[in-house]
Amino acid sequence: MREWLKISLLLCTFGFFREMRPSEPFVTEFLSGEWRDITPEQLNRDVYPIGTYTYLAVLIVVFLVTDILRYKSIIIFSACVGIVIYSLLLWTTSLAALQVVQVLYGTFMATEVAYYTYIYAKISRDRYQQVTGNTRAAILSGRFLASVVGQTLVSTGTMDLRQLNYITLGAQAFSLLWSFVLPAVKSSVYFYHDANEDKADDGATREKEVREEIGSEAAAAATTTVSASVNHKSGGDPLTGSIMAIAGSNNPALKSDVNPTSAVTSKARPGFSCHRAGHLLWTHFTAAYTNLTVVQWSLWWSLAMAGFIQVANYVQLLWQEINTDQEYLYNGAAEALLTLFGALSAIVAGYVANRLFERWALWILTGCSALQGGLVLYSGFSTNIWAAYAVYILFGVLYMFMITMASATVAKYLQEDSFGLVFGINTFVALVFQSILTVVVISESGLALTPRGQFKVYGGYFLALAVIYLVPATVSLVRHCMAGTKRDCGGDSEGPDQDARIDQSHRQDVASTHF
Repeated sequence: MREWLKISLLLCTFGFFREMRPSEPFVTEFLSGEWRDITPEQLNRDVYPIGTYTYLAVLIVVFLVTDILRYKSIIIFSACVGIVIYSLLLWTTSLAALQVVQVLYGTFMATEVAYYTYIYAKISRDRYQQVTGNTRAAILSGRFLASVVGQTLVSTGTMDLRQLNYITLGAQAFSLLWSFVLPAVKSSVYFYHDANEDKADDGATREKEVREEIGSEAAAAATTTVSASVNHKSGGDPLTGSIMAIAGSNNPALKSDVNPTSAVTSKARPGFSCHRAGHLLWTHFTAAYTNLTVVQWSLWWSLAMAGFIQVANYVQLLWQEINTDQEYLYNGAAEALLTLFGALSAIVAGYVANRLFERWALWILTGCSALQGGLVLYSGFSTNIWAAYAVYILFGVLYMFMITMASATVAKYLQEDSFGLVFGINTFVALVFQSILTVVVISESGLALTPRGQFKVYGGYFLALAVIYLVPATVSLVRHCMAGTKRDCGGDSEGPDQDARIDQSHRQDVASTHF
């Protein structure tokens, strides 16, 4: 077996068992059930917000520490945290213990970045697209199977909600044992740099050539490999590794199964450098966020992700309020269908015509955001659990489709090694907005709304997002119409000159979609 495939399979096995958490779709029912003296009101006010705040607090730190410790240590730590979380859920009953669980859960999800970036430090760039597909399949397979298993066991009465945690705990324990098998990483993007890479890189000139070689087809490559399912319980960013596949998959100059940053020769070992790391971080940051297209799409990405995470985190409380007698408990089936259709939506996104999407992107964002807002708003008024399930699935599928399109568009304008940083920053900004939503909507110092009231606010939040993008979309359309009128008044000349003017007009239309 080739080395890159072996490493990919090892990591995929870890990812599969990490996502094998059949208790997850029923966590609210379990925590407010007979096994604990916890009310849904306490979960809403005193428990779930802690996970949000913790994830926000540790995300950037974990991102940097992951690079410093070179991935594997954080992967092992993540598995250990998972074991502690589900042990506490099984053998403690107090509110204080549950709040500790939420702190650990926020940390558990923040450490997910190590899983998504490890493979790109061990595999050569020309294999990025292949290994990205493998790691994505592992995540989706684990999540889908966990939801199906959980729903089957609950529906047949084979296990109660508490016993599902034993399966989750066993999967986390196996993932810990498996994590020790993963090969160590000798270099990283920022703090541990391979000197040999500098010699092969030729500096900024070579980077420019690589970016030109990627060309306009980067978006199409990205959308076919972007993760189809964002971790809707945590806001973890599984898109990062997928977009990083763009550079290697289209660069024939970098053909090797062994990553030069991990296959370190005895002549030049990677050296730790805070100065270089700081300089490269700042370079990547400024190069990305001085680009208006990146800013525009990143803003939508962060705002939409914040709303999606908030909806997903509290939707079980809404379902519980709608389905008070628990006559139909099909949370696992809803999550399984969301994962399945979300994957299909990402595939569809990969076939959307790039030129057409660029021209009408803002209108698509506006329409989808408005539709999402309407769906969430309807959830706040719904009294039928089946309608609530269907609306949640449709809402999630729309989000996954659009986040795929947005991430692919952003990827076109990023430097090769800056994907993880930019997507990490976008996730951090999303968590900032999510924390603000939590304080305003849920906390006692804010509106302190019930689950129904919360979802009415979240619906308004997405409608406001649609309005934000409606303004530049309208401006772009007016400019396009004005440009078309000028062309009509310019005579009947045809031929290459006219085609050139039309193409130039298209580029101007695309450029005019900035805020």
